[in-house]
Amino acid sequence: MLDPIRDWDDAFANSAHIPGSETLPAQWAMAAATFRDSGVRIERDLPYAAAPRARYDLVWPEGTPRGLAVFVHGGYWLQTEKSDWTHLAAGAVAAGWAVCLPGYTLAPQARINEITSQVGAAISAAALRVDGPIRLAGHSAGGHLATRMICADSPLSSRVLDRVAHVIAISGLFDLRPLLRTAMNDRLCLDQAEAVAESPALLAPARAIPMTCWVGGGERPEFLRQSRLMAAIWDGLDVPTTLHIDDDHNHFSVIAGLDDPDSALVRCWLTTDH
Repeated sequence: MLDPIRDWDDAFANSAHIPGSETLPAQWAMAAATFRDSGVRIERDLPYAAAPRARYDLVWPEGTPRGLAVFVHGGYWLQTEKSDWTHLAAGAVAAGWAVCLPGYTLAPQARINEITSQVGAAISAAALRVDGPIRLAGHSAGGHLATRMICADSPLSSRVLDRVAHVIAISGLFDLRPLLRTAMNDRLCLDQAEAVAESPALLAPARAIPMTCWVGGGERPEFLRQSRLMAAIWDGLDVPTTLHIDDDHNHFSVIAGLDDPDSALVRCWLTTDH
């Protein structure tokens, strides 16, 4: 039996439980800049709406893309930006996929439901540029946003949804109600109604699009619980759903494999079709 969670701020405090995490943002920024400077073809800051952060980057492979891979960044809807994560497109690009990295307005300037709509608009814009299947991925809050794209109230049109072949939510957040008990909600501004309406685990799937909940075995217990919850509920709703607990990776090391086309994470993202 799992121990009950009494301190919800601590339950979501990833950095506080990962030694050396204070150095990671600089490492990510350097890796992203190095990849951008490597000669890869990238179109940056393509607008999909009027808001200043309503821009996406599109990284192209050599030759005709096999399809569109989308990576939605995390940061609790409050921090980081698409340019911090460009290097995580490397694995999919090397495997022949065009990669979209959506930016979005951060809370509290936007509510989470507005961020969901923005990510849908970014994916829709990129889908007009790239033919073929669409494979979505997101990390942490980005895992939430990627999964929201395949809920019954998806912001994606039926035409775009028809192209979505797989969603992989890495360390995702699927039940937002516990966030109502955290200090970060002073900036997220969630109320009970929005927390329910934006929780994929409480929503019906749009259709039976294969989904993977991928989480590190060394993560905070709440992230393991959330992935197990999501996988169990949507499996019961006849969605081809897989739960993968990735060794003892923590909340940040779990995404490291995205820069390697031969990693298990990238292979799962780009080839899983159940």
